[in-house]
Amino acid sequence: QVQLVESGGGLVQPGGSLRLSCAASGSIFSRFAMAWYRQPPGKQRELVAYITAGGSTDYADSVKGRFTISRDNAKNTVNLQMNSLKPEDTAVYYCNVGSYSGAYRRSDYWGQGTQVTVSS
Repeated sequence: QVQLVESGGGLVQPGGSLRLSCAASGSIFSRFAMAWYRQPPGKQRELVAYITAGGSTDYADSVKGRFTISRDNAKNTVNLQMNSLKPEDTAVYYCNVGSYSGAYRRSDYWGQGTQVTVSS
C-alpha cells in the first residue's frame, strides 16, 4: 500500500512562487516514476509534470519553463517548484506514483491534494 501526502500549497500573487512537496511511503520509491497532476475548478484532472525513476522529466506545455519537478530518493519525496505563477495555475495539485514506458502511466494511488490559489 502506497501513501502519498502533499504539502506546500497556498495563496500567492501572480508572478510569485510556491514549492510543493509529496512524501511517499514505501521502501521501493526509487523504482517508480512520479508525477504531479492538477484539477482546476470545474475541470478535469490534468498531468502537469512527471519524473522517471532515472530522473528524466517532462512537462505540460502550459508550465514549461516555469515549473521544475525533482525527486529525492533518500527522503522518498517528489517536489514541484512553481515560478512565475499565473491565475490559470489555480487548482488542487495531486501527486501520483506510476510507471514509465514511453509515456507516463498513472496509478490509482493519489494523495489528498493541496490547494494552490494564484490571485491578487
